[in-house]
Amino acid sequence: MNKITVKIDGMMCGMCEAHICDTIRRVFPDAKKVRASRKNGEATFLSRNGINTETLKSAVEETGYTLVSVCAEPYKKRGLFGR
Repeated sequence: MNKITVKIDGMMCGMCEAHICDTIRRVFPDAKKVRASRKNGEATFLSRNGINTETLKSAVEETGYTLVSVCAEPYKKRGLFGR
C-alpha cells in the first residue's frame, strides 16, 4: 500500500476539494481514504497499485486545477495509540 500526496494549485473552496476527490476516485478506482485540503493545497490517498503520474496530471488539469507535484511513499497502518 502506498500513500500518494499530490500538491495542487487552484483549490479555493469545499467544492474544489470535492472535485479533486471525485477526479482521483474516477481515475484510480482502487484509491482509498481520498482527502483534499484547499488550505494545504494538496490531496492524499492510498493505493495498492502504482499510479501513472501523467494520467493523474491530465485528469486534474481537465478539471481546471494545476498539479504541482506527486510524492509516493510506503504506507504503514498504525494500530491503536499510533504503534
